[in-house]
Amino acid sequence: MYLDQAASSFPKPPEVVEAMTKALTEYAANPGRSGHRMAVKANEVISQAREQLADFFGFAYPDRVCFTSNATSALNQGIKGFRFQSGDHVLTTSYEHNSVRRPLENMKEKSGIEITYFDSGVTEDFDMDAFEKEVTPQTKMIVVSHGSNLTGKITPIKEIGKLAKERGITFLVDAAQTAGVLPISMENMNIDLLAFPGHKGLLGPQGTGVLIVGKGVDLEPLQQGGTGSQSESIQQPEVYPEYLESGTLNTPGIAGLLAGLETVKRLSLEAIHRHEQLLISKLIDGLRSIDYVTIYGPSSNRLGVVPFTIEGIDGQEIAIILDQHYDIAVRAGLHCTPIGHESIGTSECGAVRISVGPYNTEEEIEQVLTALQEIVEGYFG
Repeated sequence: MYLDQAASSFPKPPEVVEAMTKALTEYAANPGRSGHRMAVKANEVISQAREQLADFFGFAYPDRVCFTSNATSALNQGIKGFRFQSGDHVLTTSYEHNSVRRPLENMKEKSGIEITYFDSGVTEDFDMDAFEKEVTPQTKMIVVSHGSNLTGKITPIKEIGKLAKERGITFLVDAAQTAGVLPISMENMNIDLLAFPGHKGLLGPQGTGVLIVGKGVDLEPLQQGGTGSQSESIQQPEVYPEYLESGTLNTPGIAGLLAGLETVKRLSLEAIHRHEQLLISKLIDGLRSIDYVTIYGPSSNRLGVVPFTIEGIDGQEIAIILDQHYDIAVRAGLHCTPIGHESIGTSECGAVRISVGPYNTEEEIEQVLTALQEIVEGYFG
């Protein structure tokens, strides 16, 4: 039983496997580099993926949908590629993944920016008034995770986007946990930069990611190289998407991502989120009935993610027992978000995280609850 969906979705839809196989066996040429039919077909699939992603995320410029190797690469490009000056301020939250925190801290060390990590609390409430008070005249960027990979807490990105637009601040959203789960419209939510992976909620393969760059956002590419266009120039072409896409793209991966996106649209965001909420509600109710268990995160309005601890039992040991004795895959530790663990009070021991997806079932939730009850009984009698 796979209950580690927040790390990577599994299983993949058959359509994803079929699309990747077709790419590898029928048109595995270099897109945008040659004029023969295989290269043209590869480029057509990639262009189709750009168009569908732009439409799915409420964005009018498919050419500014830039493919990366993962969400981390997309976030690094959005943060490190931003033209910060010494003394500029970035406002973010305590629930950010290390894919946000580490690039920001690197920019602080190298470029002299200032960073505020706003603690948004452990409940579903988000204090917009307190958040707005952290904005300064030097604030040049707001970076937030749409949904916490630790607690499932959902951030009100529409309200934050409105604030950012009113203040003339660039707004970067990390949608690693919400792309393919919650509705996102860059236009309606005033999002300037949107970063997400292909292998989580969008049900695509690992090794795929996207950074959508809004009109008017000025980034510096983190790498330069072959783009298949303007080869006579010694400078990186400034036209999108080539400006941020040096080197050969992952055509089979992007074909798989496109198939995953089409599956998500067929299932519908509403149905996916409703199903995950059903499973999480059942899981939380069951965990509350087990002695020595502490659950963290909002009581409602959360993603399909639940962290918990069992008093007196190391989280890694729980995960190993679930894996080796029950064939249940979960994740224990700090989940690449150490400040988030500080916020919920688990920074010393970490937590066990169960996360669900569209293909998990109520029967699986019942089985993991039975397993955890047996673990507690085995330890405490």
